[in-house]
Amino acid sequence: MATLCNPLRIDLKYCLDTFAAPLLEVFLSTSRRLQASAAAASPLELRPVFECLRLCCEIFYSLNSVDLPEFFEDHMREWMTEFRAFLTTSYPPPVEADGAPDALRAAVCDNLQLYMEKYEEEFRAYLKEFVEAVWGLLMAPTVSPSRGQLAVTAIRFLTTVAESVHHALFGTPDAMKQICDSVVVPNLRLRDEDEELFEGNWVEYVRRDAEGSDTDTLRRAACRLLRGLAANYREQVAVLVSAQVQQMLAAYAADRANNWKEKDAAIYLVIALMQKPGATGGGTPVVDMESFFASVIVPELQAPDWESEPMLKATVLRFLKEFKDQIPKATALALLPSVTRFLTHESNVVHSYAAIFIENLLITKDVVQVPGVNVVTRASRYVAADINSSAQQIIQSLSKALGYPDSYENPYLMKCLMRVLGIATIAGQVVHEITARLVGILMEVCNNPKNPDFNHYLFEALAAVIGKAGEQDPALVPLFEASLFPVLQRILVEDISEFWPYSFQIFAQLVNLSPPPLSQNYMQLFGVLLSNATWDRPPCVPALVRLLRAFLRKIPNELNQEGRLPNILVIFRSLVSRSSTEDSAFYMLNTLVENVGLDIINPHISEIWSALFTRLQTRQAVKFVNSLVVVMSLVSVKYGPGVLVSSVDTIQPNLFTTILQRFWIPNLKLIKGSLEIKLTAVASTKLLCESAVLLDAAAAQTWGKLLDSTVTLLSRTEQDGVQQEQNDGADAVDSQRTSGYSVSFVRLQYAGKSEDDLLKDINDPKQFLVTSLASLSAQSPGRFGPIIEQHVDPANKSALLQLCAAYNANIV
Repeated sequence: MATLCNPLRIDLKYCLDTFAAPLLEVFLSTSRRLQASAAAASPLELRPVFECLRLCCEIFYSLNSVDLPEFFEDHMREWMTEFRAFLTTSYPPPVEADGAPDALRAAVCDNLQLYMEKYEEEFRAYLKEFVEAVWGLLMAPTVSPSRGQLAVTAIRFLTTVAESVHHALFGTPDAMKQICDSVVVPNLRLRDEDEELFEGNWVEYVRRDAEGSDTDTLRRAACRLLRGLAANYREQVAVLVSAQVQQMLAAYAADRANNWKEKDAAIYLVIALMQKPGATGGGTPVVDMESFFASVIVPELQAPDWESEPMLKATVLRFLKEFKDQIPKATALALLPSVTRFLTHESNVVHSYAAIFIENLLITKDVVQVPGVNVVTRASRYVAADINSSAQQIIQSLSKALGYPDSYENPYLMKCLMRVLGIATIAGQVVHEITARLVGILMEVCNNPKNPDFNHYLFEALAAVIGKAGEQDPALVPLFEASLFPVLQRILVEDISEFWPYSFQIFAQLVNLSPPPLSQNYMQLFGVLLSNATWDRPPCVPALVRLLRAFLRKIPNELNQEGRLPNILVIFRSLVSRSSTEDSAFYMLNTLVENVGLDIINPHISEIWSALFTRLQTRQAVKFVNSLVVVMSLVSVKYGPGVLVSSVDTIQPNLFTTILQRFWIPNLKLIKGSLEIKLTAVASTKLLCESAVLLDAAAAQTWGKLLDSTVTLLSRTEQDGVQQEQNDGADAVDSQRTSGYSVSFVRLQYAGKSEDDLLKDINDPKQFLVTSLASLSAQSPGRFGPIIEQHVDPANKSALLQLCAAYNANIV
């Protein structure tokens, strides 16, 4: 019980001490009652008895779920004897048909699973008999309507055994064949319930089948059992499955109209066992992938009767999605028009699966060598040139499908549309049509924003078309403004709070694309932006900062009008005072420094430092200090080291030296981000070579420590940046998504604008450091060598020498 806190452990011990023995007594007496009356009693009379036993089993699970209690270990035989009896006893057909016996058996299988996973050593003596009992149960014919859930729990138990050190229980050829033929294959075949779900609740069908929801299905359970067996007996399983696949395909070929489910099951078998790129282990393949793809999958995609057998078509599309990485690029592009047809299939599942495949295909990445360094990264396999010829048809098909019943807010369709718009190059009438379509959908969902995933992808799609098309053709910007301003203003006026963070990001995107002078509509929005009340909603703050950034890039001189900068600084002080919004405060401050001149900001710079240093007294977390170092570096490179030092020292004499020693130097090596590293390294170099405070003889130790920290910062390998890219994942769009609907900020990836580099003229901060040091030392030969020798770490001295050699610079 080490995983529980003391109060919970005490509560559980109390329950065990007072309840374990009575529970066993009730369980055994009720079991005897069942045995005595099962043959003669009616299902209605027996139902409470089965229910009582099921509840006893669930309580057993709860009391055993943390550790194996001593009482249950001492009385394991009594419990296991009854468990086995429930699994092996057949009750009269009317009783079985009631479903209560299978509900009890499912609870028993859950308990067996628990003991197999947590108490395998104590459970080992009973394992063989329970494997046989569960195995027999799965192969027995039944009239129970609830056998599906029992089969899932029973198969899960067998899978755990197959993956354990006891896998030899399944290792004989007869056992393997019996499991494949009698357990796996029957449960992979489509059932009537699957067809009903496919037709009646397409959302749940896709969630279970394609997304791998928490709700287990028989198909998924059977696939896991097959993979569990193959983990130790791949050769044998591959031979059996290959034969089974051939039989199923032969049955389909003999009667395509009536035996399409055989082909569907055959594809599922291949999906279950086909190894994906990067998977460990080799062995006999289930099928020849190239041949199977050409003879089984492609004909379904290219068939003239593409609207027939929708469940089979859905499985084919799922196969494509599962193995998109293995499909050669040329083959995938050649099949894209065929797959695009399925986007307009009347089945919600089929057109959703087609969208899922296309969207997943477009984010496929390949491992590539980074030029000049001994590392690899992941690059997109498909770019605009690959899909431009198909893009218009895909976009039109998706637009049509979004009008189908029950797919008006289909998130899979919208996500696919977002992805295509974010990659393809579109222009002309296509831009006009898709913009109008997306705005129309947004107007509709404003009435009831109930689907957060769909709405997120909708705004991403808008951002993608604005960003791609607007940057390529500035003449389209008036179209976007005319189309979007009414709906965005409606969102603000009607206080549709879920959409506020999105709307401000779209506004920022439009401002970025609009040439100055900005229209009156934008200037009215700028006035609203400067109101303190606008910033009272924390989820909107990051988006508002991005909008402010866009305005300052376009109209920085407007801050001189009507006291607008003081208004912004009031907002800044409020934001920086709270941990939840301090990131936005620094982003706002960085924006100010980057975009306004010293003449505008200088009268207020002491006020800015006072707010930051007051906060620093109680907030010395690495994240805050790093942000402080970045903004001080911005001031240094934008206005000069002298302005930085003097403005800080106006707060308190020698305060800059204190900040440098206590925060800048220790934290410099912790800075992350390529632009931030470059900025802080260059700023540190300028301080080393241009600041009178640091060049004073009394500051020799501080000078040496700052150089040491700068070399540490610049000595990181290129692998750091590459590894970060690899860890980012394939889809940044989803990285910030959370389930459910709460008013929160989620960054629109396609609305993002690349960060400005104030140091475009400095390509290499390492070269800048050593050439600056060489120039400085040439002015005072022999002065800086002893400082470096005394205050720079040996490893960094060696690194500095290597940099000097690499760039042909000498520190004399």
